[in-house]
Amino acid sequence: MQVPLFTTDQKIGDIERELHAGGVRYVVGLDEAGRGPLAGPVYAGAVVIDLDKLDEAWLSCLDDSKKLKESARDAAKIKIVENAVAFSVAFKTAQEIDEINILQASLRAMEAALSEISVDLEDAVVLVDGNQKIASLLTQYALIKGDSRSYAIAAASILAKVGRDKEMVGHHETWPEYGFDSHKGYPSKRHRAAIVEHGPCAIHRLTFSGAKEHAHRLRT
Repeated sequence: MQVPLFTTDQKIGDIERELHAGGVRYVVGLDEAGRGPLAGPVYAGAVVIDLDKLDEAWLSCLDDSKKLKESARDAAKIKIVENAVAFSVAFKTAQEIDEINILQASLRAMEAALSEISVDLEDAVVLVDGNQKIASLLTQYALIKGDSRSYAIAAASILAKVGRDKEMVGHHETWPEYGFDSHKGYPSKRHRAAIVEHGPCAIHRLTFSGAKEHAHRLRT
């Protein structure tokens, strides 16, 4: 459920400024990367930002990870690691996605990322990208298009995207015929054709259309 006072026409960071004006100091952004691919894990990032320091220059590098070029995401990741109060990345595998579905896997990955944050979050506010809340006793809000509206969610989306892309490049070394280094598991024409030709491999999501039709040809 969205927060009524958070309007979608705000620019990035306005949400953090509203929360800070209301007495909040720490905000945690949660976002995932990899809900749509036919292969590989879904990643989640969690980033804690100090709202007493919203005037710091490094925040200007943050935006929805999908809007940033790879080099900009990599540079932003360095800034996040150097400047965030705390951060964490977690993931759920393709097999877990097949077992519990992609929505539940995404939510659980975000819950896992949040659980790995080492600082005291008792008085923090959690901002979750999308329209679903996670299982948590902390004050939280779900924000549609949050990665374009919140510094903390944007930072989380960058960590998740960079981490997942790196893993998929690694999988390319094992399964080069699928081209994971280029499409990162998303259902491109090349990827779909490779599944038809070779069958799915061990990191494909066998409940997803485009892979499940060929599950009987699974390669391990």
